[in-house]
Amino acid sequence: MEIVVGILLSLALLVLFVGSLFKSKPVARIPHAGEMPDQYRDILRQQCVFYQQLNEEQKREFEKRVQHFLATTLITGVNTTVEELDKVLVGASAVIPIFGFPEWEYANLNEVLLYPDSFSHEFEQTGEGRNVLGMVGTGALNNVMILSQHELRQAFINKTGKTNTAIHEFVHLVDKTDGSVDGLPEFVAGKEYIMPWLQLMRAEMKKILAGRSDINPYGATNEAEFFAVVSEYFFERPGLLKQKNPALYNLLSEIFNQQPVEKRK
Repeated sequence: MEIVVGILLSLALLVLFVGSLFKSKPVARIPHAGEMPDQYRDILRQQCVFYQQLNEEQKREFEKRVQHFLATTLITGVNTTVEELDKVLVGASAVIPIFGFPEWEYANLNEVLLYPDSFSHEFEQTGEGRNVLGMVGTGALNNVMILSQHELRQAFINKTGKTNTAIHEFVHLVDKTDGSVDGLPEFVAGKEYIMPWLQLMRAEMKKILAGRSDINPYGATNEAEFFAVVSEYFFERPGLLKQKNPALYNLLSEIFNQQPVEKRK
């Protein structure tokens, strides 16, 4: 009997040990990132309109989440040097779409590659066909994002634009969390919003194709690109989107659990 009990106890300990090896990624990735350096905070104050419009408590939370992202995600330059400015802008771009979800982490991202400028779909930095500014990797580059360093900076310099490539790509990652990049963010949107979103999305894509919309025409490419494009618009120019298309603004507010127009003048 004692032998049987000993065997059962050993098996139980083995199960606990094996289980500890397979903890979910968010639990394993949470370090103490520490307080944000003053020079990082200065960059947010100068460059990030979204951050500027937060109250003091929200700013501290935003800083904490940017710091955590930077502590858990590699940012690597390819034929370029990654500066502190780039790190902070990538971190801000990552946090903006998920700021309404306090516990969110990008479990499907390990590294961000910065290319100096645009690149081709074959990742070439010279020659023809270099019209790509950002991409979520697949295959051998799964869990990797590629961004144009020049475009990353330009999006934050332009305070009146409706586009931001880095935010666009992070929205693709949000979309991908449910298993596919299809423009239907089922992981974050309540089930009651999926059908209204699908109907509104298809109606707006028809307007784009008919030339009756101020949404970037690239949004008519497919549902996934529409979601990413209008999300850029939502976070970059929320007041204008609410004025031009209140139904789209209100539904995106529900999906992202945010009201960014309230933070802007």
